[in-house]
Amino acid sequence: MAAPVAGSPGRLVQYIVVRSDLVHELSWPLGAVITQACHAATAAVHLHYGDPDTQRYLSELDSMHKVVLAAPDEAALSGLSERLSQAGVAHKVWVEQPENIPTCLALKPCSKHTVRPLLSNFKLFK
Repeated sequence: MAAPVAGSPGRLVQYIVVRSDLVHELSWPLGAVITQACHAATAAVHLHYGDPDTQRYLSELDSMHKVVLAAPDEAALSGLSERLSQAGVAHKVWVEQPENIPTCLALKPCSKHTVRPLLSNFKLFK
């Protein structure tokens, strides 16, 4: 296992926050929602590929850690994106096209201690 990079203590995690209303209220198939999360996670890694934390995360391929959280609706997802941006936390909001529907967001891999306060209102996706 690679040694932690300075400023990035401990194990890295990639958080994905998915709108739960897509499944529970708008009746999207679960597979379609999982696909949205996959798109967002891949896009966040791609956009931040050169970042040292992303490189360390990818170097530990067989022990990647992801956490999927639920946002109740589009407003909560948008509010989280704004808070992450204000805190300087790199992330990607996935907007399904051609419908132009924000479905989820994924953070670049980071230390959970860095972002835990910003994500504390979101529970595991069920």
